[in-house]
Amino acid sequence: MVTPIDVRQINGVDWYEEADPVKRAWRLSLVTYGTCVYWLNGDKQIMKKGELLVIPAGVPFYAKSIPTVTHTQIVVEWTEDVSRALPVLGREDVLKHKPGCYELLLERMKGIHQQWQERPSYYAMMIEALLTEVLIYISRELDRGAIPPEKHLHAERMKSYIERHYREKITKEELGDAIGKTPNYAAALFKSVTGQTISQYVHAQRMKRAAYLLTESQLTVQEIAVFLGYQDLSYFYRTYKRVMGTAPSDLLHERPRTI
Repeated sequence: MVTPIDVRQINGVDWYEEADPVKRAWRLSLVTYGTCVYWLNGDKQIMKKGELLVIPAGVPFYAKSIPTVTHTQIVVEWTEDVSRALPVLGREDVLKHKPGCYELLLERMKGIHQQWQERPSYYAMMIEALLTEVLIYISRELDRGAIPPEKHLHAERMKSYIERHYREKITKEELGDAIGKTPNYAAALFKSVTGQTISQYVHAQRMKRAAYLLTESQLTVQEIAVFLGYQDLSYFYRTYKRVMGTAPSDLLHERPRTI
């Protein structure tokens, strides 16, 4: 069991931090923008967007921003009992890792931060569940072994293609062409690296855009659905609720008032 003791989002160009020996806490840091530096047992680790660090309890470190370079990271600290069923918690050394399932981890880390900030009922249990899920995803990748740089590169190229065409119907044939591989190879590689199918990833990108439009635009839900490629409004509703956990209409009250 993991027990959260601190969650925060760090950003800026003047951050500095040292390990607190009194806490005896595990630490997970996911860099979401820019670059920062950690020193762990005297070793320098340059952390870039999309990379994470898992620091076991008791490992000394200090870390800071790179001068004039802005960065952001989400940090979770927790204590745990003696049961270490997950490989990532069985380590005594620091883990630096570039996860293929970065987007999945990012959404859950954002959820952890939101729960910590808002403190709704049972927030600690929700954080524990989300953090456990994050640690499971990391452990699964450790079980499979390091993802070769070439596969990371192919996956990033496919993500870039999806980001440019997410409103359209995207096929594995198109993604195969984007990386110069067969359609089946492209689909299998994408799933193995990201932890999501092509369809799941496309829907997730569309739903992120939908959430933005629901709060920042004056478009109706139906207009947003059509804009994102959904002609069937009920299908859009079901997909949004499955991906985001709420109904699209729940965000409408957050829209800025028009004069």
